[in-house]
Amino acid sequence: MTAHRWTALRPFPDPRKGELLHAPIGPGVYDLRHISTKEPVLFGIGSRCALRMSSLLPKPLGAGTRNNTAKRDYVLEHLNDIEYRTLPCATRDEAAQAERNIKSKRGHDYKFKT
Repeated sequence: MTAHRWTALRPFPDPRKGELLHAPIGPGVYDLRHISTKEPVLFGIGSRCALRMSSLLPKPLGAGTRNNTAKRDYVLEHLNDIEYRTLPCATRDEAAQAERNIKSKRGHDYKFKT
């Protein structure tokens, strides 16, 4: 696995304000947490990470076909208190390995399991 680094934490963008998501166009891992408490919210992977992350909000704000209304509604409800970071990866397999590492080390700490 190629050594990559997590990006700095950023506030999750609010599309209603024209804010932009900064995430890998290709494979990557994302990690969301509460700004105020540092409580881990959720993590996941995507072959097209930015597109996958845009599905973390309900339509019409979010895109994609994510079938998890509770997760989408939660992120929207707490949008002003959510920050994220991403880990760009060279391949989907590399992203999946990074996700497995998170699950084995901290997966039980997250509000939503992947």
